[in-house]
Amino acid sequence: MSTVRRIAKNTIFLLGSQVISLLLAFLYMTYIARYLGPSGFGVLSFALAFTGIFAVFADFGLQLLITREVARDKNLTQKYLANFSLMKIILAVFAYGLIAIIINLMAYPWQTILVVYLLGVYVICSAFTQMFYSTFQAYERMEFQAIGQFLNSVLMLVSIVVAIRLGLDIVIFAYIYVAVALVTLIYSYIVMKSRFFEYSVNWVPNMLEMDRDFWKLTFKRVLPFGLSQVFVTSFYWISTILLSLMKGDAMVGWYNASYRMVLILSFIPAAVIAAIYPVMAKLFVTSQDTLKIVHERSLKYLATLAIPLGIGTTILASRFISLIFGSEYAESVTVLQILVWSEVCIFISMPLANLFNSMNKQLLTMVITAICLIINVVFNLALIPQYGLIGASATTVLTEAVSLILCLVFAAGMSHGFSSKNIKYLAKVITASILMGLYILLIRELNLILIIVSSVLLYFLLLYAIKGIGKEDINLIKLAVNFKGY
Repeated sequence: MSTVRRIAKNTIFLLGSQVISLLLAFLYMTYIARYLGPSGFGVLSFALAFTGIFAVFADFGLQLLITREVARDKNLTQKYLANFSLMKIILAVFAYGLIAIIINLMAYPWQTILVVYLLGVYVICSAFTQMFYSTFQAYERMEFQAIGQFLNSVLMLVSIVVAIRLGLDIVIFAYIYVAVALVTLIYSYIVMKSRFFEYSVNWVPNMLEMDRDFWKLTFKRVLPFGLSQVFVTSFYWISTILLSLMKGDAMVGWYNASYRMVLILSFIPAAVIAAIYPVMAKLFVTSQDTLKIVHERSLKYLATLAIPLGIGTTILASRFISLIFGSEYAESVTVLQILVWSEVCIFISMPLANLFNSMNKQLLTMVITAICLIINVVFNLALIPQYGLIGASATTVLTEAVSLILCLVFAAGMSHGFSSKNIKYLAKVITASILMGLYILLIRELNLILIIVSSVLLYFLLLYAIKGIGKEDINLIKLAVNFKGY
């Protein structure tokens, strides 16, 4: 099986499972938002954002490092798991301590503080689960991660529906997050011990044997990854926290109804990156030419999806919000029309950041994310007091746009920028997307499912007609969906 075909198989497999998990996650998020209303949903969204920022310290880039290094040398599995497990325990205690101390210094009601405490446990458990997922990725065994994510979404959906039927309050919802995270963590641990026995047999006994030289080397390697994660997580969630402090829970609920819809779409580029990152890490030391091909393919296909997604969502935003969240969330329509363009930028910038990490250039990612965090904080503080939701949304798009521009500039300096061929292809994607958008405007009052299905078909037919999709792409898809021998 060729490298490109193997990547395509892994990507399609993971994307398929991610779509199912995404739909389930979308359902339980919708139920929560409708049941709790904008204010209650705002409290839960704030707690998830607040704990998410500090939970990054429980990983601090270890996930990316273990995927890259174990992908290059499987014999390092036991060493990394043993040392990283102990590191994560220490980091998790530190992260939870920060969460508990800082939330108590803020003037929030006790119920909000309790929800934060509980969701702090949830994000810590998720950090350990991600350590196992990173190992699965390093071995290119994406099915184990896919099953874990599916299990998480199913359990969340079922638990949320039961809680709503019983009329339970927001604190119980927080307990549900914790319980499901624990089950997913246990599943991941069992898979690691049973399916990777050869490399993990002495992992737990060796946890307490601290290798100081290894820890020092790891800290040097992981620091750029860790700081990048801190910066990225901060500018993802700082808008929610500042809205909570300046504008109240309802404003947070309206903003997050749209923001979480947009973030769910990140499953698509995340699945692609999860499939190609370990392969690209190996190709960096074995074949630079193949590395470039894989990177360009990922960039091409994600751009193919991003632009029509942005145009279609902008036109149909009011239909989506009304159907999913109801009339209480009418304020979220404009927010969604703006925020979706941040996701367009993410679709294109994520493979570029992945390239830097694969090439041991994580310092570039750190610099980019640091600049973006500064921009995000400054503009949020300037715009939220006067413009509220619109100011926060515009700041998010600006931040992601700057990130994309900086990624393109650095990539061009490494001879991995947009070639004339890439630019011509992008022009075709934009052309097909605009024509699709005009078609949606003409039929926007029809059944929503009919609009989505027909516009997607039209877009790809147009792209094929103007030679944006070629025989090479079609053949790759045919090879990828032939799962015999997977």
